[in-house]
Amino acid sequence: MSMQLGEAYVGDGAEAAHVNTVFGTRNGPVGTAWATALATPRIGHVPFVAVLRPGLPVQPMTLFVNKAAIASEHHGALTWGAAQAGVAGGVADAVGADLLDGHGGIDDQCLIVAVWVDPAAADEELVYANNRAATFQAIQAGAKHLPRLADVLSAHETPSNPYFRRG
Repeated sequence: MSMQLGEAYVGDGAEAAHVNTVFGTRNGPVGTAWATALATPRIGHVPFVAVLRPGLPVQPMTLFVNKAAIASEHHGALTWGAAQAGVAGGVADAVGADLLDGHGGIDDQCLIVAVWVDPAAADEELVYANNRAATFQAIQAGAKHLPRLADVLSAHETPSNPYFRRG
């Protein structure tokens, strides 16, 4: 296994979570991307290690990457607080469900989680719950090699997302 990719969208409105995951070995391309992202923060985007509590990083080592630039103090608190805690919980849930097992040991793996937190989000409990569920679902999708090509082909004429719907 070189790399697993996953995607999930959970929830509605401003508290919805859109998560992308990249999982692989520390000594492979995922490890290189992980270290590069951590070492190259940009204004509004500062990747950091996801923790279950300060000083206790989730395993495998997980890099939280915010997709939305921090727009306000409240948005930053939701991103670094509720969303980050949700990601850490979702990773731990996935490890508990053996979705990241059998790939050479957790210590040899790393995970990148790219997270969208809407600047208009307000409910930290929903942000937490949706990010926890979306992280788990994205990891699960990666482990199961989803989506299936047949599902992609059946939906390609009628794409939709929260901002656009065709058909």
